[in-house]
Amino acid sequence: MSRIRKIEISNFRSICCFSWTPSPGFNCLIGPGDSGKSTILDAVDYCVGARRNLNVADTDFFNLDVTQDIVVRATLGALPDALKNLDYYGPYLRGFDASNGEVEDEPRRGLETALTVQLAVKADLEPVWSLFSERTQGEDPPRTLRWKDRVALAPARLGQHSNANLSWTKGSVLNRLSDERADVGSELVKAARDARAGFGAQAAPQLAGTLKTVTDTAQSLGVPVGAAATALLDAHAVSFGDGAISLHNEAGIPLRNLGTGSSRLLIAGLHRAAAELASIVLVDEIEFGLEPHRLTRLLNSLGSKEKEPPLQAFITTHSPVTLRELSGAQLYVLRNENGVHHARPVGSDNDVQGAIRSYPEAFLARTVIVCEGASEVGLIRGLDDFSVRQGACSLQSSGVSYVDSGGGDADGCFRIANAFHKLGYRVAVLQDNDKAPKADLFDEFKKARGYHVMWREVKALEDELFASLPDEAVTALINRALELTEDGKIDMHIKTRSDGKLTLAQVQFEELIKGYSIETRIVLGAASRIRKAGWFKSISKMEGVARDIIGPHWAEADPGFTAILNGLFQWARNG
Repeated sequence: MSRIRKIEISNFRSICCFSWTPSPGFNCLIGPGDSGKSTILDAVDYCVGARRNLNVADTDFFNLDVTQDIVVRATLGALPDALKNLDYYGPYLRGFDASNGEVEDEPRRGLETALTVQLAVKADLEPVWSLFSERTQGEDPPRTLRWKDRVALAPARLGQHSNANLSWTKGSVLNRLSDERADVGSELVKAARDARAGFGAQAAPQLAGTLKTVTDTAQSLGVPVGAAATALLDAHAVSFGDGAISLHNEAGIPLRNLGTGSSRLLIAGLHRAAAELASIVLVDEIEFGLEPHRLTRLLNSLGSKEKEPPLQAFITTHSPVTLRELSGAQLYVLRNENGVHHARPVGSDNDVQGAIRSYPEAFLARTVIVCEGASEVGLIRGLDDFSVRQGACSLQSSGVSYVDSGGGDADGCFRIANAFHKLGYRVAVLQDNDKAPKADLFDEFKKARGYHVMWREVKALEDELFASLPDEAVTALINRALELTEDGKIDMHIKTRSDGKLTLAQVQFEELIKGYSIETRIVLGAASRIRKAGWFKSISKMEGVARDIIGPHWAEADPGFTAILNGLFQWARNG
């Protein structure tokens, strides 16, 4: 079961330079649209696939520069004995070092024996496949994989139009399942003859008038058609080969009529059954045509949960469901830095793995706002919703997503933020000012030029809201809390945080007489965030508060408070 150990791409479409050492099992590429994910799958398919020709255009060259050759190399390991044949492949056998992902031109003890397959395209647009090693450079003509070996190694491509695998066509997965072949030669010839004759018997009465005219005209012109012309199927049009044999269900309906998702599931399962021969699968946008539960089934079928994967899978996705089903070790974020593409492993760090499970959408975004708790996530969502209703562009349209770090621990924000930074995301942290993170975590974040947002003067979010909003908005906050909380709880919380000096009734009376004092606002902020009993401590609750109360009173709020969030929104939208 051969595996691709290293992929190298130069000057192909949007990729100038790319080198990647994939895992031997599941490899899921994620990243924004047009980042090159599908290009990598195409490069592997074109380089290693069983094809004798390839349609290449100037647009396939990086920046349309045809003076720079397209070069794709795939180094293969776990070679079967046939590919270690010294007589044919000896000069091309190389060594792969799994410890550093490097390929050495000479095999030696401690290295895995490998072969490098190369596809090169010059300005003449003629693709040239060859085996590559530095010590055979200049060999003319270049040596290639033997065709039977190329067919055996060729990756399976599960695309939107992969139904050819549901018939016994050349290269079909059905032909890889076993050496069995239907002896259909004479039977197909007889079937074709019977079809021609049977069609003639049925068609002649229906076409009698036309056939008589043809016969009379031919006879008058001396064209030999016999006693009468007849209508039969064209012998050249009715031809049968192996491709004419396809899979049908019990009712005789061709399985090619299955929906896209069902076809992908079945074909993926068949490729797994045939993995002893062809063990590499390519799937672009794996979620296409599948409901979440069937997408999960397809991932499992490809071996996503198995310690020893039966296949080496290369997939791309824009689906949070896919990310949630995979581990960080199976995910690679594709980035373009100064013209060089990198596939960075997400990794299995606990904080990152937790973020994948809870907020997979963030890994599909360009910009991530890491919030200390659910309230901050709700605040940003609600204000964004309010601004969209006023005609602004949404943060989502700018490729922004959010992560809730769980609250209670200022360090958690920065651990997650630093992990996202290392993967090439733009990251902001939005945190309370009542707890300080560890200096080393904060310094690492600032060194990476992360955007830091913190409330003022040792305040938590609720403190900032009750201190910064106008009286009318504070009253609306209290009324919303009364709607969301059990009877008597708000009064009890106010009494607790004021040491019995204030009650809900006194607070409400104060607003009617002279407005809320600074001291009362401080008590309300503290009362609203009692641990495990916060008035707005959820995404949905704070989102409603932000949309219905904070947004409509934005213009009258304290400028110091609004400046903090205006700066965050401007940074996020400018990504």
